Amino acid sequence: MANDDEIRRRIRTIPDFPKPGIQFRDITTLLLDAEGLKLAVERMAETVEGPVDLVAGIEARGFLFGAALAVRLGAGMLLIRKDGKLPGATIAEDYALEYGTDRIAIHADACAPGARVLLVDDLIATGGTARAAVRLLRKAGAEVTQASFVVDLPELGGANALRGDGIAVHALVAFEGH
Repeated sequence: MANDDEIRRRIRTIPDFPKPGIQFRDITTLLLDAEGLKLAVERMAETVEGPVDLVAGIEARGFLFGAALAVRLGAGMLLIRKDGKLPGATIAEDYALEYGTDRIAIHADACAPGARVLLVDDLIATGGTARAAVRLLRKAGAEVTQASFVVDLPELGGANALRGDGIAVHALVAFEGH
């Protein structure tokens, strides 16, 4: 994992959001900075191993980095959305939340069997959504072996959980604490 101070200093920390004790890592300040956004996309692209056919972005901030990476890598862009947001036939995957479950989906025809897919999101925390995305993509027949994030919150264990699922995880910066 690159510990990139140029990226880190462009990410704002908002204390006690959305609840007391949480240190929210706000990437909107990175997105507002043209040079910082360009640098983040370039650094993320440098971590990709081998060719990819599709970049799968997790709703919603994963779409921003995913689309930029797809263009840079010469790949298509696959949207992973909350269930019920995509028109047409979909396949979906449930995952656990702290209290209850949620569900993500992709179009049933979005991914050809054997497609090499890079998973992308802005942040990896507990890994629940990312791990569900990997299961969903693999259910569709994709070869998912790597994931890229701007921020890792290592204390929450998501990156390590993904590694346990056989995914090479790359993040540009890590922040300690929640």
